[in-house]
Amino acid sequence: MSGYEAPIGVNIMGEVLVLNPLVILGRRSTVGALLASELGWKFYDADDYHPEENRMKMQKGIPLNDEDRIPWLCKLHDILRRDVASGQHVVLACSALKKVYRDILIQGKDDAPLECDQLGKEEKPVEVKLLVVHLTGSFDLISGRLLRRKDHFMPPELLQSQFDTLETPSAPENFIQINVDKNLSEIIATIMETLK
Repeated sequence: MSGYEAPIGVNIMGEVLVLNPLVILGRRSTVGALLASELGWKFYDADDYHPEENRMKMQKGIPLNDEDRIPWLCKLHDILRRDVASGQHVVLACSALKKVYRDILIQGKDDAPLECDQLGKEEKPVEVKLLVVHLTGSFDLISGRLLRRKDHFMPPELLQSQFDTLETPSAPENFIQINVDKNLSEIIATIMETLK
């Protein structure tokens, strides 16, 4: 992918980045925060928006299902819409593991109420465009990093469920894929080059 124009946000997926917003998946919080700082964009870590019920479930070692994730993703969509409407560029670190989850970040869900914005306030609907930065790595590599992570509500035992749920981004999604075995500066440089 080259020549991506006028990004508003980036989503980093888990393992993802969302662009316009940019979403980052994988090693996402570190990459997302550094990228947002380099770009002068706003940064959101989607984990900060999980409801307490989701956090408790994960702490007990129970994987989240669609019913747990969809309201959380709708809330994130509303945040992205609000920021895009105000002209804010955004990096979102988010484990939007399935295509349908990434679709919700882009367009919301028809039957979900908006929390951050109400329909009808804008003269025309705000379009959220995403660049998904899919950070990939082997199970062993990512597992080793999770074991070193402190003070997070998701235990490393849930990693396999994340791998099982993951639907790797593919065309026609707007995405790039970067292996997390690269060093942080190489990952950021690759993303920055894509954004030119």
